[in-house]
Amino acid sequence: MTHTPVTIIGGGLAGSEAAWQLLKRGHTVHLYEMKPQRFSAAHTSERLAELVCSNSFKSNDPESAPGLLKNEMRRLDSLIVDAADRTSVPAGTALAVDRAEFSHLVEKRLLEQDRFKLIRLELGSIPREGPVIVATGPLTSDAMAQSISALLGSPYLYFYDAIAPIVEAESIDMDKVYLASRYDKGTADYLNCPLTKTEYKSFRSELLAGEKVTPRTFESTKHFEGCLPIEVLAARGEETLAFGPLKPVGLVNPYTNTLPYAVVQLRRENASGTLFNLVGFQTRLTWPEQKRIFRMIPGLENAEFARLGSIHRNTYIHSPSLLSTLLHLKAYPEIYFAGQITGVEGYMESAATGLLAGLGVSFYLENKKFIPPPPSTAMGALVHYVTSPEAAKHFQPMNINFGIIDRPTDKKVRKKDRHRLIAGHACSSFTSWLGSLDAPR
Repeated sequence: MTHTPVTIIGGGLAGSEAAWQLLKRGHTVHLYEMKPQRFSAAHTSERLAELVCSNSFKSNDPESAPGLLKNEMRRLDSLIVDAADRTSVPAGTALAVDRAEFSHLVEKRLLEQDRFKLIRLELGSIPREGPVIVATGPLTSDAMAQSISALLGSPYLYFYDAIAPIVEAESIDMDKVYLASRYDKGTADYLNCPLTKTEYKSFRSELLAGEKVTPRTFESTKHFEGCLPIEVLAARGEETLAFGPLKPVGLVNPYTNTLPYAVVQLRRENASGTLFNLVGFQTRLTWPEQKRIFRMIPGLENAEFARLGSIHRNTYIHSPSLLSTLLHLKAYPEIYFAGQITGVEGYMESAATGLLAGLGVSFYLENKKFIPPPPSTAMGALVHYVTSPEAAKHFQPMNINFGIIDRPTDKKVRKKDRHRLIAGHACSSFTSWLGSLDAPR
């Protein structure tokens, strides 16, 4: 076993997962994390694997695309999934965590490893010796972004933004909201704030009129479609919100036994249930305007905000032009990229690319050939999406979803049956891939 140290830049989900995969295969890891020497605009904790936008890792249903991805990662002994399972809080069928406990556990388990060295120092450039995994995430520092831009060329670097507010549970009027999960699926862990048609229209009108933070030049370059500010969605049409993040479908109001015109959902933020976040409410509204407008929501008239929405820079590269299917640069085979900077969107998606980058570097150091999972699996589909020439023309970040997973048949079946069919095929494909993987598991 070689003891050549692997340099990992960034201690987020992808960097932490990549480190874990390398360590458990006997390799030495030097992980550089700029906190607490320097914090991004959105980070506040010194811990590794800090979650900043939400505490949810999405669905745990094995027949959903996010659930399928988690199960594949569990089969590869994912540190991130295991830590999430161990620190979970009630959230219906979703896997949500206590953020503080989650980050503490991830950092603790890494620091327990003999071959792990955590270096709390900001790197302003990418080292050119030995294997390097760049996992600086969507909040890459200015210096590192400039280094990446110089290495790859500025046309291959992009930005987008998103973050949502959190309210204190005690400030919510529980007489106006109700617990329910859509279609009563799973346990009723979401607080639902029902809006009448009049309330909805007034709320939308204020979203449009409210004062917004003026974006800086680098923030206005590109935006991820799945993380658009709520006021941008409101501007797209009168009913866009009612058919989007505020859709009431499956959320019957038990007080009236009717379906509201629109619903704002609140998701538990921590294990004790003292904090709730507004689902889908990333925003560019100024902080005073957020307080004024969000208090128009029934049940939030007296809301106290533990955190307000803010703007932060999210960085990603044009991976289809730059990366091989092994997630290393085509021009520099010892430099790997992982996490949201590759163009995957979402916590677990980021960790999944970190896992595969860690595996890829392990095989490289062991002089073994590594073949990533096939596109018929969730993990393989993500890698295929961010590295496929087909995505190059209109490339933008992507969550895991059934639309990017290779399917076993073209037969016309119902949506639920189709998803079950794809999930089953993906599970079989992943099992076959694991069987051919020449590495300890």
